[in-house]
Amino acid sequence: MNKTKTPNKHSAVVLILGRPNVGKSTFVNNLLGTKVSITSPKSQTTRFSIKALYEDERGQLLFIDTPGIFKKAEDKLSRKINRRAQESIDGDFDVALYVVDHTRHRDYEEGKVLGIVRKIKKPVILIINKIDIKSPSYLSEYRFLEDEISEIYKISGLNRTHVKPLLDSLFEKAKRPYPLVDKDQFSYPALNVSSKIFIEELIREKVYLFTREEVPYKTAVRVLEVTERKNKTLYIKAVVLTLDKRYKKMLIGREGRMIKEIGMAARKELELSRGKKVYLDLSVDTDYHILD
Repeated sequence: MNKTKTPNKHSAVVLILGRPNVGKSTFVNNLLGTKVSITSPKSQTTRFSIKALYEDERGQLLFIDTPGIFKKAEDKLSRKINRRAQESIDGDFDVALYVVDHTRHRDYEEGKVLGIVRKIKKPVILIINKIDIKSPSYLSEYRFLEDEISEIYKISGLNRTHVKPLLDSLFEKAKRPYPLVDKDQFSYPALNVSSKIFIEELIREKVYLFTREEVPYKTAVRVLEVTERKNKTLYIKAVVLTLDKRYKKMLIGREGRMIKEIGMAARKELELSRGKKVYLDLSVDTDYHILD
């Protein structure tokens, strides 16, 4: 951390919280203009808190994208995710963004998140996300929050609609010295995500997108090798690990089609993000301890 203050510039730490699949990761990704946190239509996508840095002429905002909070942690993975989310909430931050999705009914899961929000002693901003979607809408179920939270923004994290006024408000609340983070010391903008973890998460995102409902939560990805070859091609060797042979069979697919599709989608996005040709050597194996 660099504590040297620059005049007229300030910094803030912004915690983002909400139940799974309200669009927190999409908001962060589109705000920064690059893939920081993985996204998919399924919940439990983000498994650990991801820190990402936004900077402009006003200073720095360090966003902490927490894992989604679940009403009941019935398995080891959910308990681990809930624990990591709570650790972020108990940590050091200046303002919290409470994100809700108006296209989904308010339920017990939302009630748990709201209970946590009510205990926060720092400024809280309510974000009503996905306003680009007109139907279905259950906005009336969230209207009572206007009596509890004075500052509210209706945005589209996907299209960046109304994000500018939100950023203006966050910078008004920024009181920490600038720079909060020395960019030269980190892999900008994904501050706490190494290259291997980034690749693992990106491949896991494709597993979420291509496989059946029950498969993704029984999988993990491990990158075994990342090497730049003489022809400037980036060689990546990775394995998708799963808990059971039947899941392994589903991940491979008939004649290997499923894992080929997953690999092709991951490779294309890696080439786009890295700006170079990528050879992805992707396989599937079983590991009964991946969620320990």
